[in-house]
Amino acid sequence: MFGNTIAMMDKSLDYLWKKQEVTANNIANVDTPGYKKKSVNFEDTFRRKLESAAATGKNEDVQQSIKSTQSRVVSDNTSVRADENGVNADVEYTELTRTALQYQYLSQSISADITRYRSAIKGQ
Repeated sequence: MFGNTIAMMDKSLDYLWKKQEVTANNIANVDTPGYKKKSVNFEDTFRRKLESAAATGKNEDVQQSIKSTQSRVVSDNTSVRADENGVNADVEYTELTRTALQYQYLSQSISADITRYRSAIKGQ
């Protein structure tokens, strides 16, 4: 409807939302013995799929890449603590802040794009 840019940003917002959930869960389990840190895989896969689709020159391939890319939650089985917990609270809080800022930026960017589309449609 609004082109690939909005669809890409929407997919990225979904990923960032999931990343916030996973990071918050890691923080909640910082003192749980044996808990393994989880993370969300998305960015590299999304980039590779988009680059591959763009190389074909077909907009349909790009749209399919956007729709088909999903984020995956994975566990990191390494831990350096005696209780076998793999969460570093400082790292997780930093990641939570970074992800919140990325989410805010993308939300503002989508809003600005929609405003531009609205102005173009109205002929202003």
